Amino acid sequence: MSQGQSRRSFFSTAGAFAASPSLANAAGSRPSSREWPPAEGALTPKLCLGAGATADPREMRRIRQIGVDHVIMGGPPRLPWSEAELRSLVERLQNAGLSVANLMIGGFPRTLYGQPGREQEIEAVIASIRAAGRAGVPVVEYNFYAHRLVEGYYEESGRAGAGMTAYDYDRAKDLPPLPEEGAHGLEEMWANVSWFLKAVVPAAEKAGVRLALHPNDPPVPLSRGSGQIMATLEGWKRLVTIVDSPANGITYDCGVTREIGEDPVEVCRWFGERDRINHVHYRNVRVRRTSLEYTEVFPDQGQVDMLAVMRELVRQKYPRALYPEHPRALDMDREQAGFRPYYPGGGEYAGLVYNVAYTKAMLQAALSLSSGAC
Repeated sequence: MSQGQSRRSFFSTAGAFAASPSLANAAGSRPSSREWPPAEGALTPKLCLGAGATADPREMRRIRQIGVDHVIMGGPPRLPWSEAELRSLVERLQNAGLSVANLMIGGFPRTLYGQPGREQEIEAVIASIRAAGRAGVPVVEYNFYAHRLVEGYYEESGRAGAGMTAYDYDRAKDLPPLPEEGAHGLEEMWANVSWFLKAVVPAAEKAGVRLALHPNDPPVPLSRGSGQIMATLEGWKRLVTIVDSPANGITYDCGVTREIGEDPVEVCRWFGERDRINHVHYRNVRVRRTSLEYTEVFPDQGQVDMLAVMRELVRQKYPRALYPEHPRALDMDREQAGFRPYYPGGGEYAGLVYNVAYTKAMLQAALSLSSGAC
């Protein structure tokens, strides 16, 4: 305030300024017409977390406490799954306020390697998918690795000593094939997955179940001598054309998309517009060498524009599960008895709480921006 301006004139001007309609509304003197929080519904992403096979009541309570209503989990270890065991699992979770968004299926090595006996395996897979459909499980996820080269992972120290999961292909690229797996060429693996899809996808369609194949992660060119069908965008696109059906889809992972040097939003749009995204993994990375060397970081730190990815999913009206996976190792988790991270530098519940809170904020922001509320 200048010395020549009186206190009376200052307060008179300030009062008129504060009384202007735009500022009165911003200050909250007039209620806003928009609703908050923005509504989630049938055509919005479903935030989910992984749950243990036993569906422990304490674990389910922890999941619900942080605003998550959907879970993904490994299916029963023995194939074929039975409708009765799946219904029992679904009902236990429903009684705790949770729904099953996705079950992971495995246990078909002869199919992976194109060996005799794969016909019996595939019959068990098809029976399991039919049981999942009857029990109300909407998505069955699977992997198709000859070998997953996890030997290149190591822990890296992040902010204030938090654990990061780093990867360097040079640490593992010269490892020989394992005797029980052997080495399998790229086109051999494509032939095997094509046989799998042509047998399974029609059954999945009839059962009302969608299949989701996760990209190779780490997305290295060779894994103990074997080719990787899902280590490039070209491979992802090739997969969904083998059998042209929404039941033949992928797990879209924005972190892996960045690892292979692609634009996560553009890739999300390509698969989403073709209705081939059947599950989503939501995480961030810093890449040093495309496909070969990178670090998995907190979702707010990496090179993926996480809000842009979420806005694209909201624009598409993507309606299935979205998993904020790979939590970072926080001291609160490390200090717990029995701390056993799945990955070097990985965390547990405290890290998941951070991921969920960040993801929920991104979802609410994207929903608000899509409705023009902000």
